[in-house]
Amino acid sequence: MIEATNSKIDYLDNIWRSQLSIYDPIIIGDPALWIPTPALEAILDGAMTGISLSGLALRTRSKVVKEHVCRALGYPVPKGFKKTQPRFPGQFFDCYVQKSNNLQVWNEELSPTRRYVIIRVDGEDQIIKVKVVTGDTLALLDTTGTLTQKYQAQLIPSDAQAELIAPLDTQRMQALVQAGANLPETASPIGQPQDQILLPIDELFEKLSKLIGARFPDIGIVQERNRGAALHRLICETLGYSDFRDDGRFPDVRHQLLEVKLQTSPTIDLGLVRPNSEEPLDVLMVGGQQIRHCDVRYALFYAQTDGTEVTLSNFYLSTGEAFFSRFPQFQGKVLNKKLQIPLPADFFED
Repeated sequence: MIEATNSKIDYLDNIWRSQLSIYDPIIIGDPALWIPTPALEAILDGAMTGISLSGLALRTRSKVVKEHVCRALGYPVPKGFKKTQPRFPGQFFDCYVQKSNNLQVWNEELSPTRRYVIIRVDGEDQIIKVKVVTGDTLALLDTTGTLTQKYQAQLIPSDAQAELIAPLDTQRMQALVQAGANLPETASPIGQPQDQILLPIDELFEKLSKLIGARFPDIGIVQERNRGAALHRLICETLGYSDFRDDGRFPDVRHQLLEVKLQTSPTIDLGLVRPNSEEPLDVLMVGGQQIRHCDVRYALFYAQTDGTEVTLSNFYLSTGEAFFSRFPQFQGKVLNKKLQIPLPADFFED
């Protein structure tokens, strides 16, 4: 029987011993064979950085890259690569080789749960970095407004400063949470969620409600990400984490399956996934249960700013399952044949 651990070598060994091909499906979250996105990125970056693609025609380069990916992950290299969507169905990802920061996705919409392996090459066509992100993360990077199926909802404040929209977690989560759970000293907010270390939603509400009235410096609208980072830091401290980490992946505090949104306007940007979606989330199974987007807890903080300081005035906490019972969804979407996503200048930085 295949052992399930989080070390890179075990993932490769597990896949090699399974004798699966890149086309054989794996259940998302399988503790032995599914490689979570952070580990997938680390494995591919470690194995492929330094490889030269110099002198290769585009079609040959694509084939060579896919061969290197197979070897890096422990898969046998097929005699020929099928034109599947995505190209690597087993681990549910596509590959893109990028010399510029303009990512182009042709003739299909971004898939919210698909992984996108983005391989950066330098001017000499040598691989210098590999990043792996989900479609929903890519959607957050778009500043052109051209992406398809970006969902939005409306936050209508009430007289109450704090609202617990769902008094209980989803039925699947109720068996996994633990009242009064203590975080291990080594726990990281971006670590994989674990059985019986997940706080129930009512305890999260009690802890995070204390942040109402909290203030932090406003570094300006062009630094929206840093506003969010300031809030994330406060949340990590409030929940008892010894350090603050935010890797830009969904959900923000992965260890507690908690997504955080800072609202200075009523429009809630949701990216490519509806909160009540029953699609599986890219995390390892917890207590033998596959986690879905609708199981994630959403913490929304409404805030005001005077241009110098941000003040948290209202707090809302909901499961993804109950999200639209309080925050009505906007309707409509834009259709495009070709998506161009300008990657941030620091996208390939650690």
